[in-house]
Amino acid sequence: MNENGPALLMTRPREAAQRFVELLPSNLRANLPIIYSPLLEISALPIMIDLGGVDAVIFTSGEGVRVASDGQPLRIRAYCVGERTTKAARMAGWDAQYSGDTADALIAALRADAPGGNLLHLHGEYTRGAVAKRLSDTGISCTGMAIYRQELSSFTAEADTALATQRPLIVPLFSPRTAAHFASLCPENAHLSLIAMSEQVAEVMPRLQSGARHVSKFPTAEAMVELVCDVAQTWLRVETEPSED
Repeated sequence: MNENGPALLMTRPREAAQRFVELLPSNLRANLPIIYSPLLEISALPIMIDLGGVDAVIFTSGEGVRVASDGQPLRIRAYCVGERTTKAARMAGWDAQYSGDTADALIAALRADAPGGNLLHLHGEYTRGAVAKRLSDTGISCTGMAIYRQELSSFTAEADTALATQRPLIVPLFSPRTAAHFASLCPENAHLSLIAMSEQVAEVMPRLQSGARHVSKFPTAEAMVELVCDVAQTWLRVETEPSED
């Protein structure tokens, strides 16, 4: 592979980044170098997760599933955002129910179903969507509990070099917080094609001099993979086209 050619820069926590890369077609992985540079590190908070009196939990991320599953043995009904979060919860033994691809969709689904009992949203210190409050405001008993920390980190040396030398980079960004942090660290002249999971992510993306911005049609890993493939194929095709000089 050309060390100066296009590469995929993954800024998600390492395990989540690797799961995403595994969704890419094998021929693309063979031709597109991957640079891992997590800008977010996940660690469990030193608290006891007590599900006594809780009838169902809410998971809005795979990290919540992992930390909750490692932190206590009980498995109950779990309302989940996203098919991959639902699958992870089911594999960990929870009675997982897919409830849409966004927090808004989950809230709408729960309002329609009007589940009885007490719900508990297990999330990180930084969370969006105000799930517990919005459900409580409609009469559904729901509280929230932060069970993991999301600490921001810097680029790896490999990523720093790629950005500084203006190597063409495809950068999928999955959350507004990570996108804003990326913008604060990234040199303005970096050669990027930025891929946002949603309009909310796109709003905080850096407006760089050389690069393009794309927004996924749906806030799902599968839709992000499709967009990464489209952009990567274009870049790789341009790189391999013979020069007219």
